[in-house]
Amino acid sequence: MSVTSLAAPTYDGLPYPRRYLAVGVLLVTLVLVVLDGAIANVALPSIAASLGADASDTVWVVSSYQLAVLVALLPCGALGEIHGPRRVFLMGVALFTAASAACAFAENLPVLIAARFAQGLGAGAIMALGIMNLRFAVPQRLLGTIIGINAMVIAISSAAGPGVAGAILSVASWPWLFAVNIPLGAIVLLSGGLLGPLPGVKRPLNVAALLANTLMFILFFSGADRIATAPISGSILIGGSILALVALLRLERKSAAPIVPTDLLAEPAFRVAVIASIACFTGQMLSYVALPFYLQHTLHMPPVLTGLYMMPWPAATIIVAPISGRLAGRIKTAWLCTSGGALLAAGLFIAGLCPVDPRGIGFLVGTVIAGIGFGLFQTPNNRILLLSAPKARSGAAGAMQGTARLLGQTFGAICMSIIFEIVPQASAPGFALVLAGICAAVASCVSLNRARYETVG
Repeated sequence: MSVTSLAAPTYDGLPYPRRYLAVGVLLVTLVLVVLDGAIANVALPSIAASLGADASDTVWVVSSYQLAVLVALLPCGALGEIHGPRRVFLMGVALFTAASAACAFAENLPVLIAARFAQGLGAGAIMALGIMNLRFAVPQRLLGTIIGINAMVIAISSAAGPGVAGAILSVASWPWLFAVNIPLGAIVLLSGGLLGPLPGVKRPLNVAALLANTLMFILFFSGADRIATAPISGSILIGGSILALVALLRLERKSAAPIVPTDLLAEPAFRVAVIASIACFTGQMLSYVALPFYLQHTLHMPPVLTGLYMMPWPAATIIVAPISGRLAGRIKTAWLCTSGGALLAAGLFIAGLCPVDPRGIGFLVGTVIAGIGFGLFQTPNNRILLLSAPKARSGAAGAMQGTARLLGQTFGAICMSIIFEIVPQASAPGFALVLAGICAAVASCVSLNRARYETVG
């Protein structure tokens, strides 16, 4: 019996009004996960002072979370398809909530880092299977709109993260950044019955492949973390991650539903969308790191004004993301992604190459255009990633979507570290913005290649 026939219910979405309650539960959980990836950065100085730790060591409060998400995404996608997406999703929520409590009560840095790693594992399950539950919750005719809303929620949460963290820290200590997750996580767990009771596909999980996947991302992340300061050892670690990937692919070469979804990557539309996503998020991370340095070191703006000047990009993305979700049902997503990538590239080139102006007018124009382009690209590209896969493989598709985003952001961070090492400090931000524009242009060109594989609707 095929994978699809076992996992696909006969209904087209949950009945009204249950579908909207289920969507609300899924989006609230997504907000928790995205916020937790964004708020910890702001709290690092407070955490270092409170726990008596070195500032350099506290970076692992952020890094351990990101590493755990990368490790968990693909295996959790597979586990969700085997045991049912609702069950594994809610297990992820339970782990995320319990780990949030451990973070809030951590009395030293090692405990906090370990709790953050556990929190990231739960977040990986949520990211991988939230979209699978979402896809089964709504009818096909509403899917483009819901994916647009999903992208908008991610954009809002990412933009709001530093502000939310600052607001909490202004009235409470850093443990409250994690304590606020506890009641919200409990509400999601109590509301879990609203999600569709989707069956799993009974098949064995390749434990050796699971271990190879874990080793691959640990080696890759560790190598990326030190490539700029220790290029030889960093390169060796990244080379080891490539060997682990080769071993993983060999272990699963006969699997009908591998952890690394080679069956989905064999489909041209899906493969192209993954490549474009990695290129786009590489440019996004490059620019997100470079922008504050450009504003403070090149335009000599104070931190408060820097924060204000960085708001137009996410604001533009918030406005455009749901619009592009609606357009994706009427226009080829390849055209939308090509246009979005081109606008993102143009905006970054404007921001990076415009003459220095103390008022930053050219910078603002460039980042608004970049935000519009990013919103126009992100939603339809997510849509094609999800719709290119059968419903039964939505867990793998959602996991691959998250993996592509995190890989792109990791590549961007690697590039930024290398730029800071080899380019003079005064020129590094502008150079990084131009390189980010090139990455966005690559995403645009790659997306254009998808037009021949795609039909509208």
